[in-house]
Amino acid sequence: MAWSKKDILDMESLSVEEISTILDVATGMKEISERPIKKVPTLRGKTVVLFFHEPSTRTRVSFDIAAKRLSADVIAISAGTSSLVKGETLIDTARNLQAMKPDILVIRHGSSGVPSMLAGKIAASVINAGDGTHAHPTQALLDMMTVMERKGNLNGLKIAIVGDIAHSRVARSNIVGFSRMGAKIRLAGPPTMMPRGIESLGCCVTDVMDDAIADADVVMMLRIQKERQGNPLIPSEREYAKRYGLTLQRLKKAKPDAIIMHPGPMNRGVEIAPDVADGPHAVILDQVTNGVALRMALLFLLSGGGRDADAH
Repeated sequence: MAWSKKDILDMESLSVEEISTILDVATGMKEISERPIKKVPTLRGKTVVLFFHEPSTRTRVSFDIAAKRLSADVIAISAGTSSLVKGETLIDTARNLQAMKPDILVIRHGSSGVPSMLAGKIAASVINAGDGTHAHPTQALLDMMTVMERKGNLNGLKIAIVGDIAHSRVARSNIVGFSRMGAKIRLAGPPTMMPRGIESLGCCVTDVMDDAIADADVVMMLRIQKERQGNPLIPSEREYAKRYGLTLQRLKKAKPDAIIMHPGPMNRGVEIAPDVADGPHAVILDQVTNGVALRMALLFLLSGGGRDADAH
């Protein structure tokens, strides 16, 4: 399909056809990273601004690498080194950036809704690199790409997502994205970390981990997001690991060819045992590799690469 969308803000706004197009383009982009010289001139003359208000390793670095592999000019700024510390509003900062005519603004912010708000006020394309507890669409898309590579299809797969669901923008985006492509989602976690009404997104909910991962094709583990919590929501990490940590013994309840995912950063020994994280079922580093290709695809599409002809 021809690409016409200006921004990537959440999974809800992406159709099945648009998701399929993104994944197809990302698959093609992956080959570039395997070359001796990992660079093509596709986005020469384009400017990408990375504006991260929260700490990030994988997302920030992979966007930086993705843009540079397509030969775009990349400017990275953070809240602490911008005029926000002098009292300038976020909107004024964004408008001043827009006055310099960038093509794409990639933003991560601790408040839900900020990328959508900025997308309505500036001409540059906006990519949401994570906003509050709301959405992380590029993580969901790279997760879908990783599962597609291993399973060949998403339709009908049983996917278990375990952990701090309430504070996870990754969980919300994955629920919406995978469900849209025909997968069945089960959630497991402590009741204190399960948002009320999450079933409305079409998933099954339990506080018993073994029930969630039984016969699962994919098990996705999430860390406890202490930075987004107020009072402690669990008795202790040791107790949490006992009930919701993924061990080799517990993994036996999933399908024999199940794959293990984690968006990172991992807390080894809490939500996932080291021998599981480093074992043959884990595709955690594949997710990181695919993050570069997926973000290359989005930069390409938003820069006009899929507008005049088939994105394939």
